[in-house]
Amino acid sequence: MEKTNGREGIALSTVETGIENPGLELTEEGINPEGTRKTEEQGHSLGDGLEPPTQQRRNLQPFIRARSFCKTHAALFKKILLSLLCLAYAAYFLAACILNFHRALALFVLTCLVLLVLVHRFLKRFFGEKLMRCLKPLENSCLKLWMKRVFVGVSLVGLILWLALDTAQRPEQLISFAGICMFTLILFACSKHHSAVSWRAVLWGLGLQFVFGILVIRTDPGFNAFQWLGKQIQIFLNYTVAGSSFVFGDMLVKDIFAFQALPIILFFGCVMSILYYLGFVQWVVQKIAWFLQITMGTTATETLAVAGNIFVGMTEAPLLIRPYLADMTLSEVHAVMTGGFATISGTVLGAFISFGIDASSLISASVMAAPSALALSKLVYPEVEESKFKNKEGVKLPRGKEKNVLEAASNGATDAIGLAANVAANLIAFLAVLAFINAALSWLGELVDIQGLTFQVICSYILRPVVFMMGVEWADCPMVAEMVGIKFFTNEFVAYQQLSQYKNKRLSGVEEWIGGEKQWISVRAEIITTFSLCGFANLSSIGITLGGLTSMVPHRKSDLSKVVVSALFTGACVSLISACVAGILYVPRGAETDCVSFLKTSFTNQTYETYVCCRELFRSTSLNGTNPPSFPGPWEDKEFSAIALAKCCDLYTNAVCA
Repeated sequence: MEKTNGREGIALSTVETGIENPGLELTEEGINPEGTRKTEEQGHSLGDGLEPPTQQRRNLQPFIRARSFCKTHAALFKKILLSLLCLAYAAYFLAACILNFHRALALFVLTCLVLLVLVHRFLKRFFGEKLMRCLKPLENSCLKLWMKRVFVGVSLVGLILWLALDTAQRPEQLISFAGICMFTLILFACSKHHSAVSWRAVLWGLGLQFVFGILVIRTDPGFNAFQWLGKQIQIFLNYTVAGSSFVFGDMLVKDIFAFQALPIILFFGCVMSILYYLGFVQWVVQKIAWFLQITMGTTATETLAVAGNIFVGMTEAPLLIRPYLADMTLSEVHAVMTGGFATISGTVLGAFISFGIDASSLISASVMAAPSALALSKLVYPEVEESKFKNKEGVKLPRGKEKNVLEAASNGATDAIGLAANVAANLIAFLAVLAFINAALSWLGELVDIQGLTFQVICSYILRPVVFMMGVEWADCPMVAEMVGIKFFTNEFVAYQQLSQYKNKRLSGVEEWIGGEKQWISVRAEIITTFSLCGFANLSSIGITLGGLTSMVPHRKSDLSKVVVSALFTGACVSLISACVAGILYVPRGAETDCVSFLKTSFTNQTYETYVCCRELFRSTSLNGTNPPSFPGPWEDKEFSAIALAKCCDLYTNAVCA
């Protein structure tokens, strides 16, 4: 009976474990033939109608052999599959480019970027050590000093030649250059340790900002590339309408700010979370930080945080270096805070673009601010302590905790709800407070016969010299000063909304002056203002920054409080210096409107081109008493000019229309 039970136990065990039984697997591979016979004999003793185990094993053997073959040649199959996918993509890519290259431009750019990353990895893996050995002789102190002096000399000569040749055509650019010098001297005067300033970091940071500005603003390839990138981002953000229209309806999305701009924050937050999960954000941040660190000589932690601020906000960027915050010096903490105040996050970038603000200028300003923030932070709060993070290999960026892409997308959208709600709440609160302050100031002004006294008017007087040194024309200074004041004392969203209104008025062809008040600012002033407002440096951000950093390192609350005001002021100056760089480099682009040809068309609506051409026609019209007006120069065709003048007088008011 015991023997029978034993045989039954063995047979049932074999059947139950099936393919997962290690003993079964060894038998099927031919390792234990005796065990096979034994199991077979025991299996035949069953009388319950079960299929003999030997027959089961025979049936499973083809599948097991196939699995073993696949495991053995898995690497080969993977290479074959990747090769087939690459060949298929290459065929698709070539077909798309041949059929219509302009249509496939985005695909071409993305493909080139991926190839660049792959080539970089290949060279680093197989030739990285050889390249480092070749560069080893450059570490000789005498050679480094000689190269440094040559580089500084060439840079100074190049800057002098630039100013002499370029500003000869546009003298107003010298004002912007003087503005850079003025803001830098002010920050140096406020420096914590004047003798400890690292001029290498300062000069490299400002130099990188200037060089990047030249590439983006002045050169045609760089300008066109960022214009194209801005348009692609706008197209990408427009996909938000599909989701928000379904939830809120088309009418609400078109006409109401909360349903138009705030869903973009949710969409962009979702996308950024996916990119972070995939490691794309960390990879780009590490490359930017590596470049800034080897040029400016800053430490790894502060450089990573400032580079991260290009993509994420002032409370999210410190999360990249959270494990190291407790051991960072005050100078490094100051740099982290300055980077947060001097830049905007990728999520609110989408909201600003939805206002109609120039996307390429916003992207350029945010990228240009990174080296400048590090430079000016080291000018105001130089390093006097010994940092633990001088080695760039000593800091690693964390990866996302999500398990898959769907979880990352969901978490990103959920986390962005708080940001969108925060933006809406701040706009409601600050606009309401601003309206109350304006009403109170107006009441106080009327008591002493001062009409129209508002917060904006006060800012327009106090900050007018500041914005003039940025390169803004004097006539535009009051309006730009208002927006800079609103940005610093209230909120950058309110300031950009005001800039959007001025831009819309200009594009709509509204007259520049109505009742002695300027209605909009020039294109040059718009670009300079866009750069000057691009940052979180406002009074309300002090609480946000302190709250975020204190939650990460509670025991350093007093240290954080010591440097936050200085970092805020430095971050504000970073934006102003970026605006000065834009003022130096900005030149009008595109062909000027041929007003004679334009006015020959059947124009009926007010546009910017209509206003410019009608203004030119008004200025060229000479009244001759009761005789018909005369038109000199290109307007000599009196019949055409008289018809165009009548059309312009229907749209605009001018003395010649009487």
